[in-house]
Amino acid sequence: MPELELLRADHGPAVLAFERENRAYFAATIPDRGDDYFARFDERHRALLAEQDAGVCRFHVVLGEEGEVLGRINLVDIAEGSAELGYRIAERAAGRGLATWAVHRVCALAATRYALTSLRARAKVDNAASRAVLTRTGFTPTGTVLLSGTPALTYHLALTAPPATDAATETTSAATHARTSAATDPGSGPGPDRRP
Repeated sequence: MPELELLRADHGPAVLAFERENRAYFAATIPDRGDDYFARFDERHRALLAEQDAGVCRFHVVLGEEGEVLGRINLVDIAEGSAELGYRIAERAAGRGLATWAVHRVCALAATRYALTSLRARAKVDNAASRAVLTRTGFTPTGTVLLSGTPALTYHLALTAPPATDAATETTSAATHARTSAATDPGSGPGPDRRP
């Protein structure tokens, strides 16, 4: 069963491997990060952790059974009770409901642990999988924008704190959701993870 963790320094090597392995896959739907991203990865990773420590962002990784990174789910530009959601899921993990599960989990954390009241997101019009994840997780379209010169939709989600659950219930529901949504998730594909 996957796990969602707040980004830490020791996640660096696994995040770098994830980005390298999925570079071409992500570049098919979102702009490539460029060679400089990989050359200066350690510096960028430290900068992200500093932003997180300052409370302006919350970066999460979705880990597989071997500790490998299967996805990244980020909340950026946190201010006045709101943040922008971005995510990307590994090609080998796409289509199994993982993006939907992870976005649900981060939305719950945003409402409870981070005390946020709303989230924003963007997805390119031609990225049907990402748009489906946002819709399935309660986001509603609010407008249009250009992302790297390509038409995209903007989304909004008003957050309410979910009822408290114990750890066993949460673990069970995560496993159940992963199994049941695998049949309905058309493929999560790379989402709007816009941060380095």
